Amino acid sequence: MNKLTERVLGTMPWCQFTGQDVATLFPGSENRRYGLVKRAIAAGEIVHIRRGLYCLASRHQQKSMNLYALAQHVYGPSYISLESALGWHGWIPEAVHAITSASFKKSKEFRTPLGIFSYDRVPQRVFYTEVERLVDASGNVFLMASPLKALADYVYVRKKDWTGIEPVVGSLRVEPEEFEQVTRATLEALIGNCSHSCVRRFLEGLRKDLHL
Repeated sequence: MNKLTERVLGTMPWCQFTGQDVATLFPGSENRRYGLVKRAIAAGEIVHIRRGLYCLASRHQQKSMNLYALAQHVYGPSYISLESALGWHGWIPEAVHAITSASFKKSKEFRTPLGIFSYDRVPQRVFYTEVERLVDASGNVFLMASPLKALADYVYVRKKDWTGIEPVVGSLRVEPEEFEQVTRATLEALIGNCSHSCVRRFLEGLRKDLHL
């Protein structure tokens, strides 16, 4: 086993690690670190995700990899939103083939050996309003938008001119019963946080439809 792989296994708490982590584990020659990384990739022991970000190959992972947790390391600040969040909450029936996130920075997409990570910039007053910090069974931490936050982000990013519940049910096939969990407080928080008229119009129409 490559020295880098051994050291990561022995010291890193997660499957993913950065170039800075490698520098901490192997201070000194940059050329030596580059050689260790290159040989570990060639041996199939680690996976290069993007510049400066790596993860252990599946056969060496002591904890399961969570792609939602990884998404924040691929590009951040960000949180899981849009189709991925709606799918995670069970609001939409379709399988989601990319990890979709809202970003504080400009929109980007990364095609990696572990899948596609898509990020869309969503302007808002407070970035993490209605975003929950979650921890899976392996201790992986990820940030997940609430269903309504994910839906509001979807309306903005996909440029939907929606004014209430009807197009959500018709287009995304969200069951009307899912909206029973939406509260007036959640709607008001999102309306006050959004900085785009199309999202505000959608949320206000939704509030009217739900009699909240």
